[in-house]
Amino acid sequence: MPAITSLLPNDLLAVLERLRVRSTRKLTDRGRGDHLAGRGGTSTDFADYRDYAAGDDLRGVDWNIFARLQRPYLKQFRMEEERHLVLLVDTSTSMHFAGKLDRAKELAAAFAVMGRYGGDRVSVWAPAVVSQATRGRAGMRRCLDAIAGIAPAGVAAGGALPVEAAIDALLARHRGRGVCVVISDCLSDGDLKRGLNRLFASGLEPCVVQILSPWEADPDLAGDLRLVDCETTATLDISTAGDLLALYHEYRARHQQQLADWCASRQGRFLSVTAAADIRAIVDQLRRKGWVA
Repeated sequence: MPAITSLLPNDLLAVLERLRVRSTRKLTDRGRGDHLAGRGGTSTDFADYRDYAAGDDLRGVDWNIFARLQRPYLKQFRMEEERHLVLLVDTSTSMHFAGKLDRAKELAAAFAVMGRYGGDRVSVWAPAVVSQATRGRAGMRRCLDAIAGIAPAGVAAGGALPVEAAIDALLARHRGRGVCVVISDCLSDGDLKRGLNRLFASGLEPCVVQILSPWEADPDLAGDLRLVDCETTATLDISTAGDLLALYHEYRARHQQQLADWCASRQGRFLSVTAAADIRAIVDQLRRKGWVA
């Protein structure tokens, strides 16, 4: 069978089709969909009973209970509405290092498949690449092709945007409540906390997947070095780099804990992985962490 997409093998796609993206908040829009809303409605999913009140539709009365108790009770059901799944892929210059962007695109494709088969309205956002929100299996190939076409900053039209600026650009155009998965290395001097605040305030559950290169996760340095910032080309000369590794690991751990706290306080989630990890291993990790089921 020919490959559906160059990003993921067909056997993994078959697994992803059976998985669904979970959310901690019931953020849905009023359009009819497949996700339970936090308010009552007219779906087939029973929620509770309440006392009958004058003017209520008699079709909602449970006549079996009425026959036993001689009191009318009205059946209540949950509302099934649509949910948006927004995928934001960071394409800043640092993401082009050590295969981070390639892994980010694979992960975005995995979320897109799970979302579309789960009934979400899936949209993909990156500089110069916007796949508008659509539901269901129709347009799956178009969505995956859009993800495959995401290029590094400097190659893509629109240039390099730090992740917090990309969030601002997304919110300037997106409308709809649901889940926003931000796939980035989170290595920015900008105010990412403000971006997460804006996502939360707009009705999107912020879920951040940090992708680091193996070298960023565990650098192996020694001697005198000149470090070059790939985003700004600024340089920093250091001596005895090995003595600074403990400080670096301490800062990285503190930064990741801060990101996790920011997401948790906004009812979101955070996960850090390395670009060297296989996409199957990352999907398994998402299952263990309760992101998907």
